[in-house]
Amino acid sequence: MTIASIIRNKSATIIKVAPQTLISEVVQVLAEHKIGAVLVMDGRDLRGVLSERDIVRAMARQPSGVRALTAENLMTPPRALTKSDASIASVMQIMTEKRVRHLPVIEDGVVVGVVSIGDVVKALLDQQSVEVETMRAYVVGAA
Repeated sequence: MTIASIIRNKSATIIKVAPQTLISEVVQVLAEHKIGAVLVMDGRDLRGVLSERDIVRAMARQPSGVRALTAENLMTPPRALTKSDASIASVMQIMTEKRVRHLPVIEDGVVVGVVSIGDVVKALLDQQSVEVETMRAYVVGAA
């Protein structure tokens, strides 16, 4: 199973904000879409990833004024990327080594999606479920 299969099952819309977007607006985007992170993009250029964790950590450092900061102030520059033909196992390894929960998917220099650790876990569980059902059918059919 590859990342392409995860991307196909997700919404085709990539949730993104501009670098100058206020954190107060980013929080609204996260809540509206029920997601934990957004891509920070300047046109088609990926500048970083901004997660709920980034916002919470900033609030712990300076409780007042965080809402007036911009996405660019709090984003994490992309530490890791993947391609749609990458395996689930390789993406899990990247996420673990780089300690990231959201991984932009790039094809020919263009962002085509983003996968989260939740997406990866769900894909693995779905794959295991299919394997279990296949084995069950084999055993029952062989009896």
